[in-house]
Amino acid sequence: MSPLSSSLLNLRLSFSLKPLLLLSQSSFAPRKFQIPRQFVSAKRKTFSALASEQSSATDNGGRSGGGGRSGALSPSPVVEKVQRIDVNPPKGTRDFPPEDMRLRTWLFNHFREVSRLFGFEEVDYPVLESEALFIRKAGEEIRDQVCSVLLHSTKFSMTVSVFHFYVQLYCFEDRGNRRVALRPELTPSLARLVIQKGKSLSLPLKWFAIGQCWRYERMTRGRRREHYQWNMDILGLPEVTAEAELISSIVAFFKRIGITESDVGFKVSSRKVLQEVLRCYSVSENLFGKVCIIIDKIEKIPIDEIKRELNATGLSEEAIEELLQVLSIKSLTKLE
Repeated sequence: MSPLSSSLLNLRLSFSLKPLLLLSQSSFAPRKFQIPRQFVSAKRKTFSALASEQSSATDNGGRSGGGGRSGALSPSPVVEKVQRIDVNPPKGTRDFPPEDMRLRTWLFNHFREVSRLFGFEEVDYPVLESEALFIRKAGEEIRDQVCSVLLHSTKFSMTVSVFHFYVQLYCFEDRGNRRVALRPELTPSLARLVIQKGKSLSLPLKWFAIGQCWRYERMTRGRRREHYQWNMDILGLPEVTAEAELISSIVAFFKRIGITESDVGFKVSSRKVLQEVLRCYSVSENLFGKVCIIIDKIEKIPIDEIKRELNATGLSEEAIEELLQVLSIKSLTKLE
């Protein structure tokens, strides 16, 4: 072999054997490489951003502000402080981990089965509604105190045409400058949808819904700001047939889940009885809504406060005492 061929072969062998020699000398231990600090940052950088930084360094001659060798390392970046996130749900709300979700699903399934057994169809409404739906006829103070929605409809012959609830609204203004509220109850949404559909609906109407509702109020035992509500609604029956069917459906539900008469009882109220008592004392119809709101607070605030508020509406002392006496009656025979 010629001297030239021998030198070329040795050169090729040296290039081929060099990686093997490195491995043998390191005993197959992984080698540690120093990562330049400009590649370590509190935020991820794209390859294009890194390339731009390297290009800028090259354009400046690879020198740092104080002079030095090409490729000098830049100062370490300032790491931003990360705010700790509270892992608890917002006050008044709750999580449903699997064990709780199984129980909720079991309960909601009974809601649906009983509703369908009695011929109801399921509907749902937006959780977010117009604030005007809840403050109409009640005034602006409803946002902090009382909500009363007056639902009159001769077309549907609604047995109960006045709806009241004592509640504080979750209300705010969205980015479109619209006043909106998280629904505190499902009945106003039901009325809105019925009016929207109009003559396209066939009566009697039997709908049910299981909806999440929100009430911004002081929390008590078993009462949160966020809760679920099962609604069964019948429209288009002028007699008490609807009420009887609804009571029967609730009895069927209690029996399905093992609740008996020793556990729960029913309280039945009648708008007609209340109106008749007020009529006997020449109380005008326009005061009926205000009186209903006050009566709804019974068992929530002291009776002296109830009397004071009723007196402020214009009711006489005699009318107030008679009204409270009627409301305390527990028997239909005594009421008659």
